[in-house]
Amino acid sequence: MIKVGIIGATGYAGAEIVRLLYSHPQAEIIWYGSRSYVDERFASIYKNMFTLVEDKCLDDNIVELSKQVDVIFTATPQGYLAGVLTEEILNNCKVIDLSADYRIKDVAVYEKWYGIEHKSPQFIEEAVYGLCEVNRDKEKGARLIANPGCYTTCSILTAYPLVKAGLIAPSTLIVDAKSGTSGAGRGAKLPNLYCEVNESIKAYGVTSHRHTPEIEEQLGYACGKEIMINFTPHLVPMNRGILVTEYASLVEKDGKLPTKEEVMKAYHDMYDDEFFVRVLNYGECPETKWVEGSNFVDVSCMIDERTGRVVMMGALDNLVKGAAGQAVQNMNIIFGLDEKMGLDFAPMFP
Repeated sequence: MIKVGIIGATGYAGAEIVRLLYSHPQAEIIWYGSRSYVDERFASIYKNMFTLVEDKCLDDNIVELSKQVDVIFTATPQGYLAGVLTEEILNNCKVIDLSADYRIKDVAVYEKWYGIEHKSPQFIEEAVYGLCEVNRDKEKGARLIANPGCYTTCSILTAYPLVKAGLIAPSTLIVDAKSGTSGAGRGAKLPNLYCEVNESIKAYGVTSHRHTPEIEEQLGYACGKEIMINFTPHLVPMNRGILVTEYASLVEKDGKLPTKEEVMKAYHDMYDDEFFVRVLNYGECPETKWVEGSNFVDVSCMIDERTGRVVMMGALDNLVKGAAGQAVQNMNIIFGLDEKMGLDFAPMFP
């Protein structure tokens, strides 16, 4: 049985880890870490766990926690883990970090986009970017996993097959992404109050959203060169879900643009053996409600013959595959378990 500790257990992502691991046959949560709710029963904060979880929340003493568990999930704001991570902790247990502290390999890029000093850059190179469908082999036995962000997971997986196959020009890539309000976290913020969000949709972080370099770096690995993209997120008045619509110019080969059969082949070649990435039929549009509550990503595409571009589409649940579900999938990989363990449920249909 894998002993689990969660720092940030009472945030949205942390609570989703609790929900997923409750039914995991090989995992047991023994530490519900929460700076805001120490000594309060977890089930009094999330009452869906009433009679299911009897434990009280503990503090965020990660050094002591590392001595008691096999793996720690840190569902914490940027800067927390980088400020406390030590060689002792990594020698004691595995760490799966849901923040951005170890996702970007260039510390200068991280500090520029996040506006904070990185306190432990010595661990950046070791950290494995936990995009399971791309880096599975690197994750096995890893001590430190940098769990990808929600926007980035959807954006990268949607475009990756065509970038890798050289069917699109990566520098022409435009990512239009829309997210539910849970993506902003559980803390009270004026722009996310019901009256501010309801019956409205807005773009934010235009030209400056900090997930941009993460997407660029990972897609750059796919094509073997540095790329630059346009990424614009939008806030929509729903609880959870991400939908991305991406546009890029197709690359001519022998004077001809790729056909729909060729672009779909790229998707199927990459994802047919992946349980959690579902390739829809050509031109079929993914919807957030069909992935809600699940660890699935639905992807598809359609060629615009008039403009010579391809429109790529993807949808996922930002709290599951975009955060907690992918973290559990990463845990399963590093401990050599079936990746679907604790996650192979059907979507929760509304």
